[in-house]
Amino acid sequence: MSRLGRVTDTGVGRALRARVTGWLRALRGDLWTVRADPLPPSTWLRWLPHGLLCLAAFGITVGGAGDMTDNGHLASGLALLVAGGQGGAVVLGMWRPVPAWWLSLGLFVLGAASVRTRMGFDLETYTWPWTAAGIIAELLVLLLLALRVPTRAAVAALAATAFVTWVFESLWNGEPYDTTGVLALSLFTIVVILGSALRGRREARAQLVEQTTLTAEERTRRTLLEERSRIARELHDVVAHHMSVISIQAQVAPHLVENPPDELRENLAGIRQNALEALTELRRVLGVLRSEHTGPGEPPDGSGDGTAPHAPQPTLDRLDALVENTRAVGREVVTDINGERRPLPPGVELSAYRIVQEALSNALRHAPGATITVRLTYETDGLEVEIVNGRPTAPPAPSTGAGHGLLGMRERVAMLGGTMTAHPWHWDGFKVTAFLPDTPPADTPGTDHLTAPRKGTS
Repeated sequence: MSRLGRVTDTGVGRALRARVTGWLRALRGDLWTVRADPLPPSTWLRWLPHGLLCLAAFGITVGGAGDMTDNGHLASGLALLVAGGQGGAVVLGMWRPVPAWWLSLGLFVLGAASVRTRMGFDLETYTWPWTAAGIIAELLVLLLLALRVPTRAAVAALAATAFVTWVFESLWNGEPYDTTGVLALSLFTIVVILGSALRGRREARAQLVEQTTLTAEERTRRTLLEERSRIARELHDVVAHHMSVISIQAQVAPHLVENPPDELRENLAGIRQNALEALTELRRVLGVLRSEHTGPGEPPDGSGDGTAPHAPQPTLDRLDALVENTRAVGREVVTDINGERRPLPPGVELSAYRIVQEALSNALRHAPGATITVRLTYETDGLEVEIVNGRPTAPPAPSTGAGHGLLGMRERVAMLGGTMTAHPWHWDGFKVTAFLPDTPPADTPGTDHLTAPRKGTS
């Protein structure tokens, strides 16, 4: 005998057995359980399907008990037990479909066996093994089962029901009867197919809603990252400017002192060298940020306001030019500056300018013909920016913007540890208010969330 002849198990055989074993294990988990699986209320009809099922269960109990008592010649107690159990299986199927199917199938076996022993009175008129009430009960139970269990479990339940029906009709010979097996199994097959299709449709819709939600969240997250990248590019310009100033001051400082000591010269030279190296690295990082992509709605060759990519970042000194550009397109813009105007940190002035710029763009886009008011209030601890537009005089044109302008404003305000509100104003207007502190608090949380509201804002 060759060595190959003793090989009785192959990799293919093991894989096939493993697949069949896994399928049977999954099927056992589907059909051998009493876990709760409540039938959810209908979207449009709310609890009406539950009421109709309870009404059907009552009809199955009354009609089935009368049928098995009158035509099946069963004792009233036994007939009520079987029919009541079948009606109860329908009710149970709304919460525990698998136990309900087992209960319905078991009561069918009990009822069919009991009726079979009592046959002999109306041989050609009584239907067997399924009664009319039993068919209706099993239809509803299988439908409730197919709606909430995997298709393999529903098919297995249908196959088990068909097998039990075949056993009664084929192996139990005796008195003649009107068979209902073919009709019952045909109807059972239809409801299983229908229930599985509805379950698949419901799962597909749920997956679509989930995917849509994830897509919207991902779009918002991507827009947020793009806006933060834009803010980072602008702040890199500010930091690079300061590093340049440090380098120049360190270079000039030795000439301002007569006969400076060598230690001072070395320290200043080290400061200048470190500043130049930091400036070089900042320019590299800034080049990477600028070359990747521009922010949402930002032209590829500018910063969003017509400036060149390497132009100085705007401050409040250019606010008048920004307002004049808005007036040039035929809009009425009123500016109001309160308090003593003073220089602010570059990051504050840049953020204030961008907030006004974005608010004006939103007013132009969403409030045609409305009067716009820009109000700056210089306070002792910071700057308050307020942009209000009145009621539009015409419907807004369709916009192709991303709709995340307010998100960028909030990111800038949060970066400085300030507060911001944006909400509808009187008669279809809109109001944006932001407070930017001169010095961010030491525990500023960055851009994760805003600080506590100031002066009643949120």
